[in-house]
Parts: sequence; C-alpha cells; structure tokens
Amino acid sequence: MEFVRVGKIVNTHGIRGEVKIMASTDFASERFKKGSTLYIFNSKQELVETVVVKSHRVHKNMDLVVFEGLENINLVERFKTMIVKFAKDQKEDVLADDEFYYEDIIGCEALTTSGETIGTVSDILETGANDVWVIKRKGAANILVPYVDEFVESIDIEAKKVVIIPIPGLIK
Repeated sequence: MEFVRVGKIVNTHGIRGEVKIMASTDFASERFKKGSTLYIFNSKQELVETVVVKSHRVHKNMDLVVFEGLENINLVERFKTMIVKFAKDQKEDVLADDEFYYEDIIGCEALTTSGETIGTVSDILETGANDVWVIKRKGAANILVPYVDEFVESIDIEAKKVVIIPIPGLIK
C-alpha cells in the first residue's frame, strides 16, 4: 500500500488525547474528517499505528485531532514528532486542472526557462495568499519561489519537472 503525507504531529493539546498536527495538505478538513483512517509513521518511515479520526477542529492555524480509543494524553504523547499519512488509494480526484497535491510537487526538479537546473522542490510553505515552494540546491542556500504565474512557467508531474521564471534577484 502506498501512503501520502498529510501532516506532522507537533505536540499534544490538553489532556483528552488531542494531538496538534501541522498539516501538509490543502485538504485538511477532508483528510481529518471523522471516520477517516490515518497511518502514523516514525522518523524511520516505519508504520507505528493505524488510527481512526474521532474528531477534528482547527485552533490557531493548527489541526487538532482525537483518535478513536486514544482519548487520553498518556496514550498519544508517544506520537510527538511523528508523521501522519493516508492511503494513496483513498485519494479522491478533487483538483482543478491547475491544482496539484503537495506530494506531486515535492521532489520535482526545478529548472529555469533556459533549461538550467536550479535544484529540487523539497517543501511547500502555506502563507495564506499563495503557497511558496522551497527549492533545495546543492552547495547553496535554498530558494523560496511563490507559486504564482509570474514565477512558475510550467509543471510536468509525469516528468517530475517544474520550470521557474528566473526574475532578477530570485536566484543568487
């Protein structure tokens, strides 16, 4: 079974088993809805536990989730810093033509319009106005590229390549 990352458990919240999840999905309300099956992985990418969402709410830009049967802080403390994933076959096709899942973009090779390799998209930051791609470069500082038409010329998911328009000052 293939899995897709939807967030990271960063802490607990209260004493009733809520965990604070930093979501890495645009569909947090869908992924964390009551009854959803999620999978918790440790830092070695080993499956630790399969859980079912009992409740979900948003508090201070964090997703607070309670898992069925784990309604006590002592039962969820061990999940701190672990990764939350869902089964890829659970993914519904809910995207418009110009939208992508994070996991489709992360890992793509970033190129300039002239074909020069910049680096690899390593993360996506949510800023509110638009997402920002973190492009990791070998031997140089990361580049932050806003995901807007002025900076991103094209995306080829099958080839795992994105073309960035290198405006002055973007790449140093």
